[in-house]
Amino acid sequence: METAFLPRAAGPLLERLMRVFPVVAVMGARQVGKSTLVRHTPGLAQHLYLSLDDLDHRLQAQADPHAFLHRGERLILDEVQRVPELLLAIKRSVDEERVPGRFVLTGSAHLLLHAHLADTLAGRAAHLVLWPMTRREQQGLGRAGLWGELLSAPPQIWPSLLREAEAPREDWGMAVARGGFPVPALHLKDWEERQLWFRGYLQTYLERDVPALRAVENLPELRRLLEALALRSGNLLNQSELARELGLSQATVHRYLNLLEVSFLLVRLRAYAKSRTKRLIKAPKVYLPDPALALYLTGGKPSGAHLETLVLLDLLAFRDAQVEPPGLYYWRTASGQEVDFVLEAGERLLPVEVKATPRPTPKDAQGLLAFLAEYPEAQGGLLLHGGEGVFPLVGRVVAAPWWRVI
Repeated sequence: METAFLPRAAGPLLERLMRVFPVVAVMGARQVGKSTLVRHTPGLAQHLYLSLDDLDHRLQAQADPHAFLHRGERLILDEVQRVPELLLAIKRSVDEERVPGRFVLTGSAHLLLHAHLADTLAGRAAHLVLWPMTRREQQGLGRAGLWGELLSAPPQIWPSLLREAEAPREDWGMAVARGGFPVPALHLKDWEERQLWFRGYLQTYLERDVPALRAVENLPELRRLLEALALRSGNLLNQSELARELGLSQATVHRYLNLLEVSFLLVRLRAYAKSRTKRLIKAPKVYLPDPALALYLTGGKPSGAHLETLVLLDLLAFRDAQVEPPGLYYWRTASGQEVDFVLEAGERLLPVEVKATPRPTPKDAQGLLAFLAEYPEAQGGLLLHGGEGVFPLVGRVVAAPWWRVI
């Protein structure tokens, strides 16, 4: 199972943050490669690696957090959420001597939302989110798709830019079934093996991680909610409807959704609007962050919603690898016009629509055209499709195969 390390898009940002902050917390879902990243980052070569999954380490840290932190001058503390007592000791150590890059923490539960971290490490810690692997990371390129290039170039340049970029063609259904979790994506040869892996993955999450967060009384309820969310991937979130369908209270659904988001197994995408207040009050769209996990939970064949999730995963990895992360939204009007994704980087806007069809038509670009009419500052729109051609589709909309971009 041991293979050469594949660089991650977030790696350069991790090294930059370590030169500024005494504490860097690398967060992400279980099994996305956090431990592998921190153990193979050149700037961390002199750090002592200590995993809190190790019972001996955990007992030592619980018994005397201060002494545990003196085991090395620079430490990587893996799965630090297992010993919350360490966080106060880290704060004291940082306040005594502020050394950039002194501590690198990893965790599967979102430490940004963990009460202990919020209280103790505010202003002392930077946070970096690691998502499942992008297609280009799996190819050894250490990056997400060409979003930065597309944001910087006028749409007239997009066709030549995309045609010239190295990008192996691939069936999107196969890419969806591979997903981005490193083990099933890189080491398992077929869907049957991946199904077994996801079965064990969810079992571990439900039986080990969730009880540790003390947030769920009924694990089968949470599993049913996950399945319902997988079926709704890419749709607007209606908590009341979800609660009625599952026979749960709205308060319970609300709490479970927060737990899944904290565990990086749920992404809530906000609506784009000029007014930031409107962005907050409109219903979000919900996604599971990995298309293969969503496919496993729905139990069907790959669909356009799964291709949309594959593109979302790449956008998330791009966003969270930037020094100044762009905004990532969806757009929808009261009349039902919709754009799947909107990237906002300063004054630049890039609306993106995803269609599984191999032959897109101008009708597929109606949402993009409506967005461009309302926001003329967006120079053009991008329609990703399941075919092979890169071409101007209609107006300022360029059609391109999904595999040329991500």
